[in-house]
Amino acid sequence: MRIGILSDTHNQLERTRRAVESLIQEGAEVLIHCGDLSQSEIVRICSVEPCYFVFGNHDSDNVPALREAAEEFGAMCLEWGGVVELGGKRVGVTHGHMRIDMKRVLAGQPDYLLFGHSHVADDCRDGTIRRINPGALHRADEFTVAVLDLESDELRFIRIEPRD
Repeated sequence: MRIGILSDTHNQLERTRRAVESLIQEGAEVLIHCGDLSQSEIVRICSVEPCYFVFGNHDSDNVPALREAAEEFGAMCLEWGGVVELGGKRVGVTHGHMRIDMKRVLAGQPDYLLFGHSHVADDCRDGTIRRINPGALHRADEFTVAVLDLESDELRFIRIEPRD
């Protein structure tokens, strides 16, 4: 199973559309948004495939609208963080700005921890946990998302051109 990972879209609607299209072209079967969506339209854009998302620090004022969008568009809102099982792997998701949320998700002993917040793409191991930040689609030197193949453990970052 391949999952598409994105974060920190911050209302960049057109760039997010192009990112989602790129992830689907790369074979993503599920999309995971690591927070800072900023508006419910991003939930709609990401819900073309099964979609999970968490809240980020820029989502605080829009939590009710994002919850409603999840219900309307069939996305799974993991609130401030959670662990889901996909392709036989445990995938933890949080935005990364709150230590308490990070600790709670890590307590679920995920195989992967997906997070955002820094606007910098990263991939590292911490013991048995692979930590992946897909980068950002706003306020970044390079706009990136990522595709993770859960069977092969292969990760690929995808650059999204800043046309908009």
